[in-house]
Amino acid sequence: MKDTITKQHFADKQNMSHDVIDFFKQQILSGQLNPGDRIVETKFARELGISQTPVREAVRQLSGEGIVTIVPNKGPVINELQTRDIYEIYSLRASIEGLAIRIATQIASDEAVEQLENFYEGMKLKEKEKNESVNSLLLDSWFIHQSIIQLSNHSRLIRTYESISFQIALVNRMLGSESSKQKEVEEHLELITALKERDPDKAELTMRKHIYRSYRECMELKGEEHLEHGENLWI
Repeated sequence: MKDTITKQHFADKQNMSHDVIDFFKQQILSGQLNPGDRIVETKFARELGISQTPVREAVRQLSGEGIVTIVPNKGPVINELQTRDIYEIYSLRASIEGLAIRIATQIASDEAVEQLENFYEGMKLKEKEKNESVNSLLLDSWFIHQSIIQLSNHSRLIRTYESISFQIALVNRMLGSESSKQKEVEEHLELITALKERDPDKAELTMRKHIYRSYRECMELKGEEHLEHGENLWI
């Protein structure tokens, strides 16, 4: 007689495919996998020491997220972010993070804001020390944005943000090599100041302008002179 199939059996199978998804995303963010590269399921299953099933499930999920495309006679291929993708990611960020900081200015405790300010001061020290082991402050900047999202205490907003967090990180990877530590420090002071001033309207406008500036820089990096929409859309 066959062993009883429990709910845990399916949970373990699901968790394995989630682990494979995280693995592929890490490979993409680290540059081990790049746009145009194929995901050969048999190869990765062998390297990871697992069956092809969780790899195939992970690829299906990545396809649903728009990260890979299943090309006939070729298989799964890593997508390149197009101009439209970048516009949609940044414009959605402007709305989500604008709302997040608007809420945070009204409900975040003084202690929570002070903790984030202390983190920012540590970020400034890293820049002043000119520590060559610290190549970028992009992760510090990312932490500030994520913290503001969490300070909103808005569960659906947080989940929506998490659903596009990988795509945001992918765009940040493009900007990372061009963004100096000094620039990261200077540009995130305005967000800390906006939180401390507790003015919801001003804070939301500050965040929207902050995101728009990043969008414009990203498009310039890609050599795109035409922006999908002007600044009026964002603010």
